Amino acid sequence: MSEQRVVLLTGTNGQVGFELQRSLQGLGKIVALDRSRLDLRDPQQIREVVRATKPALIVNPAAYTAVDAAETDVAGATQLNVDAPRVFAEEAKRVGAALVHYSTDYVFDGTKQGAYVESDPTGPQNVYGRTKLAGEEAIADTGCDHLILRTSWVYGMRGKNFLLTMLRLGAQRSELSVVADQYGAPTWANTIAALTSSVLAQAVGTRAGDLGDWWSSRSGVYHLTASGETSWHGFAQAIFELSELAGKPRVTPLPAASYPTAAVRPANSRLSNDKLADTFGVRAPDWRDALRLCMAAR
Repeated sequence: MSEQRVVLLTGTNGQVGFELQRSLQGLGKIVALDRSRLDLRDPQQIREVVRATKPALIVNPAAYTAVDAAETDVAGATQLNVDAPRVFAEEAKRVGAALVHYSTDYVFDGTKQGAYVESDPTGPQNVYGRTKLAGEEAIADTGCDHLILRTSWVYGMRGKNFLLTMLRLGAQRSELSVVADQYGAPTWANTIAALTSSVLAQAVGTRAGDLGDWWSSRSGVYHLTASGETSWHGFAQAIFELSELAGKPRVTPLPAASYPTAAVRPANSRLSNDKLADTFGVRAPDWRDALRLCMAAR
């Protein structure tokens, strides 16, 4: 890739997209588009933008992430999680670009006892998970150079997420009940962006003649989450331990069965990051350390 390479970045108003806009600096000219500049529900607009910008790299963190709403808005979730990624992949193939796309732990059914690896059978239990899996498959079917990065329990100081919900409720209530029998790794948006940039810097540093080989030998699905694991209850406790709330609420454990939601959540969202580490030599920090940094930067 030359110094004039273009990196097309979507979803810059979102948690991960906002962080990527900063972390990808240095990899090329960043063309950062939020929903006001690129409507991902419009396939023709996607095609026109890609053909006009001629990117060497497309990074797509944008998605339909309202998990419960997706149960009744299947069409909306499909547009953003299946159709848009497919068009990006088709256009990436057309212009010779590579595509980085983000997926989710919800592609699994959550019944495995240990951490999921990339080759484990999928079995999404809700519309969100099914559309994200279909998006993965649509990208792979085009044959474009791609990295699909599955992550989980994303949080940060922007948008809507568990961390901000807990801080808001904790300031209002003296006691909170939080689900204690679903397990995963809370992953800071900054961690996702930083590791993505570390991986892509390896491609940028590859000799131009070898770049195709770099992508063809590495294209595929990878898990990218924080290290370690906890429950939502454990995550909440850690948040309040680090918070500056004057009166910190008591956090009581709650079984998921006592907190019904429109979409079924997997009991086990633990993902193994070994393939990411073995392939690219990058490792994520422990979720507690990342949370501490996030809270300190607040």
